[in-house]
Amino acid sequence: MLANIDYWEKKAQKGGFAIPHFNVWNVEMLEGVMEAAEEKNAPIIISFGTGFIDNTIFEEYASMMVSMAKHAHVHVITHWDHGRSMDIVKNGYNYGMNSVMRDASALPFEENVSETKEVVDYFHPLGVPVEAELGHVGREKVYEDALAQYHYTEADKAAEFVERTGCDSLAVAIGNVHGVYSAKPKIAFDVLKSVRNAVEVPLVLHGASGIPDDDVKKAVSLGICKVNIHTELGLAASDSIREHETLPYLELQKYVREAVKQRAMEKIVLMGDQDKEED
Repeated sequence: MLANIDYWEKKAQKGGFAIPHFNVWNVEMLEGVMEAAEEKNAPIIISFGTGFIDNTIFEEYASMMVSMAKHAHVHVITHWDHGRSMDIVKNGYNYGMNSVMRDASALPFEENVSETKEVVDYFHPLGVPVEAELGHVGREKVYEDALAQYHYTEADKAAEFVERTGCDSLAVAIGNVHGVYSAKPKIAFDVLKSVRNAVEVPLVLHGASGIPDDDVKKAVSLGICKVNIHTELGLAASDSIREHETLPYLELQKYVREAVKQRAMEKIVLMGDQDKEED
């Protein structure tokens, strides 16, 4: 069933769990994640973003995402992740994404406000929720380098940002980064607490692949209600390929899909999202 992200994020916020957000950009990943959601009776978010367009033609692939979401027995949101411009998020919406993120976090505060508000003002009349980001979650290869120039989310700025933009959810920078962590993540739970106390909108954790399970659970207990996972799905797929590399690709694909499914189920359980369809 195609679902509304705003409803499920607020339900998660109230219920003390998180909705897993899975970046999926090929058939094995999409089917694996969807099978995991069905088996765990869990609402999920399936997402695409600009970083995958060299691998997959989104405008063709999107119809499969939307079709599988509509025909699922669980609630599924289709989402455009890290939209870097209005044109990009519009294209995501035009091809079936019913939720969008406008990520202008690399810009100065005032520009971030302006860019985000433009997207909110366009999409709210269409009934489409908008996620934004304040503070900047980096992509540096070395985690220590990322922390050296890290922009943590500031609570007072977050309150002003949410009020001025009208965004529906806010991705926070609390020591998390995208990609593989080269050292143990140092999650600033004090920053998370202060932001949670400053704003009412649902909070989002990006770059959750590689953050220890206990830290993810703690972040959820402190108000994170959407958690983004991508890298760990790719690692599960890569491990499966190495393990079964002598098989014909027709058979190998099945193992990759199963590996993605198993990793996705682990994340669903970790976030307390299993069996939420019965509530």
